[in-house]
Amino acid sequence: MRAWKETIEDNAIVVAALNDPILSARADDLRDVGRRVLKIMLGIDDKNNLMPDTPTVIVARELSPSDTVSFNQDLVLGFCIVNGGPTSHTAILAKALGLPAIVGVDESVLGLESGTTVIMSGNDGTLTISPSSDELKFAEQTRNQGLEQRRTALEQANAPAITADGHHVEVVGNAGSLADAEKALKMGAAGIGLLRTEFLFLERTTAPTEDEQFDVYRSIAETMGKLPVIVRTLDVGGDKPLPYIEMQHEDNPFLGERGIRLCLNRPELFRQQLRAILRAAPHGNLRIMFPMVGDIDEWRQARAILDELHQTLNIPRIEAGIMIEVPSAALMADVFAREVDFFSIGTNDLTQYTLAMDRMHPALAHKQDGLHPAVLRLIAQTINGAHKHGKWAGICGELGSDPYAIPVLIGLGIDELSVNTPSVPLVKAQIRGLKVPELQDLARQALECSTAQEVRKLVKNQLSL
Repeated sequence: MRAWKETIEDNAIVVAALNDPILSARADDLRDVGRRVLKIMLGIDDKNNLMPDTPTVIVARELSPSDTVSFNQDLVLGFCIVNGGPTSHTAILAKALGLPAIVGVDESVLGLESGTTVIMSGNDGTLTISPSSDELKFAEQTRNQGLEQRRTALEQANAPAITADGHHVEVVGNAGSLADAEKALKMGAAGIGLLRTEFLFLERTTAPTEDEQFDVYRSIAETMGKLPVIVRTLDVGGDKPLPYIEMQHEDNPFLGERGIRLCLNRPELFRQQLRAILRAAPHGNLRIMFPMVGDIDEWRQARAILDELHQTLNIPRIEAGIMIEVPSAALMADVFAREVDFFSIGTNDLTQYTLAMDRMHPALAHKQDGLHPAVLRLIAQTINGAHKHGKWAGICGELGSDPYAIPVLIGLGIDELSVNTPSVPLVKAQIRGLKVPELQDLARQALECSTAQEVRKLVKNQLSL
């Protein structure tokens, strides 16, 4: 039993150290599976949980994946969770199901008696306990309007995302597999703005071969056809390496050998992946993106290897860009923009490093808000630096699907929003109801705010969200 627990935990630590909030949050999934298997081994009956048999808001300290999938989804109206942040399993599941969720709430909610009437708003993170009849009536009207908006957005999923005054914003999907790419197409995505390649490297004892990678990249390229697919190179790192990647112990792994740093220090692994991407490029419209670039020398080294492989393989040059995830890259965006083809702003990590808050810390995750004015100023500087040299800038973090953030980001001049697949129709629908001049004024005011809460209040008041 001990060996099983230690093996599960060792592998969970590896996954938790990945430089991607969606993938790193899967560490809890692995631990959950480990607990379920352990209960079976011990002969423990795990079917005695109290499951809702009436429409219910689930209030809990935390929920495991097996908890959430065991609920009758027709009766679950939303989730109110004490632990976790916007990239936790519960938050992601709620978004996929189209349900509201509040995470990182005060643990006093755990004292609520079963059957207590509440109103929960996932948009502004509020929980009203024992509301009045008028409040209930208004909440029901708001909920019905939301359901109707979602239905309409799905019907118009393939319509372009063009503002009311004619400004086009590219809305693309984040993907971590061929299945994700297929879903993004069905949801009306104009391409894949972030293809996470880590799924090819996980849960195995040896690195994937060049041909294995090529087959997957080619399949995704062919599925998307002429639509762009931005392939992010391997983005791992942390205090526990993948089994086949030897790394020294790091006291502070999130400031250590991550992303492009790790790849440049393992050139054969890096070259193998780049070769596979380049070979697959003629089968579609692939582009390459390097993660965690903080210094222009890192970009130049990566670009030199890519240029060398272009010539060796005799394949036409494809676009290459970088993720903006650390303040140094955002502050030097105008310098990078002279050489890179595009920027994609990873707001999850950019927020973490700007605010010096671990995005997975249970006590801090709820404070991780990409609408903090400090983060917005770095986003604005990145966009301005890109446009100064005729390059485009996009968002590929959770902020891209936040209805309060979308107006501000468009006002700042963002060119692309790459979001989780279920959010694509809703984001496109919201964009169609906006006007750029109004958003530009909104963005200027947002940059002058003092806190993220002030920004959200500003957006709510001006746009009646």
